[in-house]
Amino acid sequence: MTTIRLPPYTAPQRLTPARILRSEWTKMRTQPSVVWAVLSTIVLLVGFGVLFALLRESHPPQNQAALQSFDPTGISLAGVNLAQLSIGVLGILLITNEYTSGLIRASFAAVPARLPILWAKAIAVVLTTVVLCVPAAFAAFLIGQSILSAHHLNTTLASPGATRAVLGCALYLGGVGLLGLGLGALLRNPAGAISALLGALFGLQLILGFLPATLADQVTKFLPSPAGIAVTATSPDPLALSPWTGLAVFLAYPAVLLVLAAYRMRHRDA
Repeated sequence: MTTIRLPPYTAPQRLTPARILRSEWTKMRTQPSVVWAVLSTIVLLVGFGVLFALLRESHPPQNQAALQSFDPTGISLAGVNLAQLSIGVLGILLITNEYTSGLIRASFAAVPARLPILWAKAIAVVLTTVVLCVPAAFAAFLIGQSILSAHHLNTTLASPGATRAVLGCALYLGGVGLLGLGLGALLRNPAGAISALLGALFGLQLILGFLPATLADQVTKFLPSPAGIAVTATSPDPLALSPWTGLAVFLAYPAVLLVLAAYRMRHRDA
């Protein structure tokens, strides 16, 4: 049998942002742990929102004061409180898996500048999260409102702040993914980064519980989770930041972490 030998491919290969992004997308969709984190986020966002709506539908508000404080949009989007954990873990695993497996050395060899890899991962995390969580958030809202309509407690997307809250839910989760990516790139260890993520989202609030109530209320609204989740609220809260201000404050946290991670990635060995 005759063996056909093809000449080596000698055409120059350009390292472009699009090719780096495509490479990172390939890594992302082929990591089972990352895929499971994405699926868990969607299930938690929709599933817990539906369960909470069923719970509140079975225990409707009994007086006028409770009815006035009832937030049907917030009930449908309650799953964001759990979904933020899995999407944060997604961001962590996307970078720490490469450090633990040694794949990061091959990535740096292919992209000597290093930092384009981090920015491509950040874009991949945000795009994946927003594209998947926007329909999931709308599904959670619509299913939840159909459940609450049994007692005429439902609302619509046309109500003030409802559409913004649903879209803001996906934007917040995208920011949490960046937070996880920044922690993972900075610490380079899955367990350490996940512990730091839990501390940032929940631990800081527990610590502030030991402070005087007045001081705690003033500081808590600037913490990552309370600041970011403000964008999902439809009614004013005197103890919380305004929706878009809260989201901006929250996004400052992953921005700082990514800058620190970029510095370490550029000046430290893998």
